[in-house]
Amino acid sequence: MSETTHERISEQSIVHRREFQAPAAVVQRAHTTAEIFAQWMGPRGSTLRIEHFEARTGGRFDYTVEAGGDWRFWGSYHEVVDGRIVHTWEFQAEPGRPTLEVLDFRDLPDGGSVLQITSTYASIADCDAMVASGLDGGMDEDFARLDEALARLAH
Repeated sequence: MSETTHERISEQSIVHRREFQAPAAVVQRAHTTAEIFAQWMGPRGSTLRIEHFEARTGGRFDYTVEAGGDWRFWGSYHEVVDGRIVHTWEFQAEPGRPTLEVLDFRDLPDGGSVLQITSTYASIADCDAMVASGLDGGMDEDFARLDEALARLAH
């Protein structure tokens, strides 16, 4: 199982990097297809309720992670092209503080791929809070679930 690395690259930005045993195009499809996205987004035992999911340039999303409570996220897709997604997202508990994310999907020579996510937070304090939280163990769990979804897609 691959490990997610996290590196703070500026006062407001962190780069998250993870390798997957699937081609980049398949990993990107898992981010842009609602039925697949719902299989891995959120902690184990949670349900993803999707209100809107239009993963295309100019599209938007709005979903709620249900796991003993509701956590709503929404945002806009600024660019969705082969190998790249640029979107902003907000969390219901922190409205008006959007995070900009650039997701780059690249193939590796072994048939796998690497996903690099550059997250730029609305403020230095927001980035500090993410670092203080342990750099998103939730992301690691999501990606472990994504590994499982990718394995199902391969069969």
